[in-house]
Amino acid sequence: MFDKRFITEAKATLQLAIPIIIAQFGVILMGVTDNIMIGRLLGKNELGASGLANSIAFLISSLAVGGLPVVAPMISKALAAEKLILLKDTFLASVFASIIYAFVITGISILIFLNFNILHQSAIINSLSKPFFLIILLSNIPLIAFIALKQTTDGLSRPKIAMYITFLGLFFNIVMNYTLIKGVGIFPAYGLNGAAWSTLFVRIIMLLVLIIFLIRYPVFEKIENNRSNINEVKFLTKKILSMSIPGGLQFFFEIGAFSFAVIMMGWISENALAAHQIAINIAATTYMMASGIGFAGGIRVGNALGRKSLKAVRLSGNVAFTMVFIFMTLCMLIIFTFKNSLISLYINDDSITHIASALLVIAAIFQLSDGIQVVALGTLRGMSDVNVPAWITFIAYWVIALPTGYYLGFVQKLGAVGIWIALLGGLTVAAIFLTIRFYTILNKRMEKVRQSDFSAFD
Repeated sequence: MFDKRFITEAKATLQLAIPIIIAQFGVILMGVTDNIMIGRLLGKNELGASGLANSIAFLISSLAVGGLPVVAPMISKALAAEKLILLKDTFLASVFASIIYAFVITGISILIFLNFNILHQSAIINSLSKPFFLIILLSNIPLIAFIALKQTTDGLSRPKIAMYITFLGLFFNIVMNYTLIKGVGIFPAYGLNGAAWSTLFVRIIMLLVLIIFLIRYPVFEKIENNRSNINEVKFLTKKILSMSIPGGLQFFFEIGAFSFAVIMMGWISENALAAHQIAINIAATTYMMASGIGFAGGIRVGNALGRKSLKAVRLSGNVAFTMVFIFMTLCMLIIFTFKNSLISLYINDDSITHIASALLVIAAIFQLSDGIQVVALGTLRGMSDVNVPAWITFIAYWVIALPTGYYLGFVQKLGAVGIWIALLGGLTVAAIFLTIRFYTILNKRMEKVRQSDFSAFD
């Protein structure tokens, strides 16, 4: 079934994907450890409140988090074509784009903070969430900068850099979480807000370490003497924004559906909100690792385009889809088998465990859809196709999933389970149509040429 070319490409993709997956796993582990420590040290209300605040803050930042990865394939393509000046100009453009994103996202976050009551949560959740949210929105600034710079190292096929830095951040996050939540030595106990301060400090540390590394990285010694063209940098900045905004909207629509689901859970009860936070945290762990395969697939597709080989583009796509299918099938089996044990890591509360267990059954089922759609987005991003995928994700999540979730959850009175069934439907629709989109574009382009080495490709 797998010929020599497939195996060779799989090895190349794995070399990229494994460090990215581990780095993504490190990122999500920060959220997992936050939730475990908050649930264990403080309680279910604090767990639900932090989940709400983090969901809204991440929803806003998703425009940059989901958009800026368009830079990595651009870097990879420039490197494959041996255009070092273009590589440098693309790097500078990504920095300027991240600054623009930081200003916009911070402005939106402040508006939401000033009007936090529109979320219509219970009094206790609202009072706990609002100050936590303010600190988290500040931490989005170093997060956006880190993600922008990370695209360069990923595009240079050096994803281990971000991996090591992420696990350094994870270590500091665990130590600082406990220190600032409970109070240790000269540090007072900040309770729930201690976890937010820990996130802010850790993201600043990670950004500084990455900046220091990039300054000392050998490839920059090769390009630093190449003079940048300010007009080219401006053009590339506009190009990154024009490509990343639809890409960010793709991510925003998916994250937004789950974030709005958090709000609807708050309308049901504090128990439903806490159960949702546990289940989504577990599901997000597998998703973030699958997104590492998607990022690697996108980089390999971009590299194949730089080498002007459509056959290599197809091969890279096939490998990425196969890898995520195998990986997410394994995750599905793990969640089915150990769901109650996973829940017990977060909290010991029978009423919450009952709800969360039902949600994890649905989470296990949507593993394949979730993994396939994130790889499809990655490969489409590698082909610089971002506009139509944005519409597909909008329809899947906001036209289908959310209205259906409200109908099942509140009209049919299925509660939290009804909302999650609708999310499963949205993910499945996205997976099907995004995959069709990738192979449709690829087949149309291959019709224009009859050989793998082509020169007239746009």
